[in-house]
Amino acid sequence: MDSLIKAAARALESGDPLCALNYVALRDDAHALALRGIAMAQLGEFDRARVLVNDAARAFGSHEPVARAKCVVAEAEIALASRDLGWPPTKLDAARVMLEKHGDRVNAAHARYIDIGRRLLLGRLDEAAQELVALVPTSLPPALRTVHELMVAGIAMRQLDTRLARSALEHAERASREAGIPALSAEVASKAELLDLPAARLITMGMERLLLLEDVEALLESTAFVVDACRYVVKHGERVVSLATRPVLFTLLRTLAEAWPDEVTRDQLIAQAFRTKRADDSHRVRLRVEIGRLRGLMETLADVKATSRGFVLAAPNVREVVVLARPVEEKYAALLALLSDGQFWSSSALALALGIGQRSVQRALDTLSAEGKVFSFGRGRKRRWSTPPIGGFATILLLPGSLPVH
Repeated sequence: MDSLIKAAARALESGDPLCALNYVALRDDAHALALRGIAMAQLGEFDRARVLVNDAARAFGSHEPVARAKCVVAEAEIALASRDLGWPPTKLDAARVMLEKHGDRVNAAHARYIDIGRRLLLGRLDEAAQELVALVPTSLPPALRTVHELMVAGIAMRQLDTRLARSALEHAERASREAGIPALSAEVASKAELLDLPAARLITMGMERLLLLEDVEALLESTAFVVDACRYVVKHGERVVSLATRPVLFTLLRTLAEAWPDEVTRDQLIAQAFRTKRADDSHRVRLRVEIGRLRGLMETLADVKATSRGFVLAAPNVREVVVLARPVEEKYAALLALLSDGQFWSSSALALALGIGQRSVQRALDTLSAEGKVFSFGRGRKRRWSTPPIGGFATILLLPGSLPVH
């Protein structure tokens, strides 16, 4: 490589894409195309970056397999940054194998971190954690060590291990200082702020208060009877019952838990669970049926007893019944949590991350757009969505894969 290519590469490594472009902006050789593509990606011009990287890969040809593999890794990183979660991961796996075969362990590790990042966005925490354990960051450059620790922290926060998260962020902060890349340091600082923002609300006996992530961790490790409205489960000690697929039963349980130790009238339960203001005999019959189903699912944890006016939650040997609620009660809270990362998402990527149909996501986006909560640019397949971060709240508990039930 000539001196201009080396200078451009050094500029990109230090996070200065404009300086890099000054060196190679007018060149169309393979190395220059690749560096121009990476520079455009750092500037957020992902569509142009993808074209340049693909052109570079073709220019390198089959006689330079390592350079082509590096282009594939760059394309995968652009796909991840632009939230193109449908980009084929098999291409990245093949590129990583090629790099490992030729002894390029740094770029091979980079490829692994990109794959881990994709799994993390899709909520596949166990897969991401398993792959991360296989990597030893101590011999890697500071920038990749920072990325490693950020991913450790991201997984730890979603799994409510705040001690590990803080430790990883401290390591990330030191590595980012060594790397000297302002954007990377800003990402570390942004992630660290999440630990000091309210992550949930605690509701008990008619009172509410905000909880930090470490408070949520302590609550779920306590002896309290927790009705968790962030992941739709009820937990007491080591026993956990999921009601994620039974929204009516969960609504009934949450209403009873919020009123504990007092009763809830039948009309109140009907209004909350069935979304109606006028209860008739058919609603009362349905309420009895749903209460019976709830008793059956909750028999190892608690009982629901009838009173003269309604029902009351009866949890023997329980001193405290609490509801762990989302920091912001919003129908599309999980969708907004993904969009609040500041990146631009396609509706197909959001559907993949949330595990729901793309049409459902598009309808939700249209609703949120009409309410002024999200914005978009582009048309057709190039349309992307985003929203400013939800001010004053951490949305960790709303992300896919958060707080997995074992």
